[in-house]
Amino acid sequence: MPEASLSTNASLSAKDCVRDRQTSGDDGSTQASQHGGADPPPLSHRRSAVETWGLSKRYGSFDALTDCSLQVPEGEIFGLLGPNGAGKSTLLRLLLGFLHPTSGRCELIGVDPVSRGVAVRRNVSYLPGDARLPRHMNGRGVLRFFSQLHSSGDLERSHQVAERLELDLRRRVGFMSTGMRQKLALAVVFGPRTPLLILDEPTANLDPTVRGVVLDLVIEAQAEGRTVILSSHVLSEIEQTCCRVAFLRRGLLAHQLRMSDLFQRHRITGRSTAAKISIPPEFADRVTVGRLPLRFQRNSGADSKSNSSLGEAVRIDTAGDLAPLLAWIDSLKLSQVRIEPLGLRAVYDAVHFGEEVVV
Repeated sequence: MPEASLSTNASLSAKDCVRDRQTSGDDGSTQASQHGGADPPPLSHRRSAVETWGLSKRYGSFDALTDCSLQVPEGEIFGLLGPNGAGKSTLLRLLLGFLHPTSGRCELIGVDPVSRGVAVRRNVSYLPGDARLPRHMNGRGVLRFFSQLHSSGDLERSHQVAERLELDLRRRVGFMSTGMRQKLALAVVFGPRTPLLILDEPTANLDPTVRGVVLDLVIEAQAEGRTVILSSHVLSEIEQTCCRVAFLRRGLLAHQLRMSDLFQRHRITGRSTAAKISIPPEFADRVTVGRLPLRFQRNSGADSKSNSSLGEAVRIDTAGDLAPLLAWIDSLKLSQVRIEPLGLRAVYDAVHFGEEVVV
């Protein structure tokens, strides 16, 4: 059925993964969040909703995905980040059994999608990045069609989601705007209460208010114990929702990050007249120093000619508690100093340009 290409196919698990702010214990376990709710147990004590071992896909001489090994515990919202062509969609299609790997293997809910693809897709609700819907049907007809197609279909639930997204279901798909079709696809995917949700760019073509509703739906799904894999180019959405993030670059799994670690990172910017800034040995594993990129200099006005006598614009990225570093930072005699939390953008840029990432 080429036009009705949305896959509404299937976890259970821990309650709220404490999406925004977590603190990490010395043993690597997750401690209580200021948002309340039950944290998921440590990674080693949870079953995997998704696991891959050396997963690779090659087309002739082109490696779309190379030696990808990752684990997504049940009950997490897991983010996938990377530029276009990094391998995100290839990974998702391999997980669902739509593509067969060149080498390696994977399991979803303990099932191999190569040998038991139907069983996997029965337990997954999948929103592709290019979702297509029957153009001759109206919205109500589309929701009815997919709810009957899937063993876990829930027409009432799909209607509730459509109402929250403020979607007019009377209109035919062929006469819907791109944003309306995206809303309809989301209503289809969030209908079945499957254990696993895989969402590829779920907020594409949506206005800011509706994007917020979609993120609420993602968080609610996790609160029900379901696992969510979220692929997005909107970094703020990943920061707001995800427990962990994987970065793909040129088909390689370049970096993985717990969001609780990200919130302990800071960036200090300023100007220095020193020829070189040396990092004390005791801070070598948690500090990186480099030149401040021009785009950040421009935003802060630090590239004006009047500032050239103050020295070169530098950045100092830190991980962990900032307090022990303050005396050293003060000794550098920086001017125009600015300290701010280091968001996902800085990590994304470092991974994308092959720079060192300190966490």
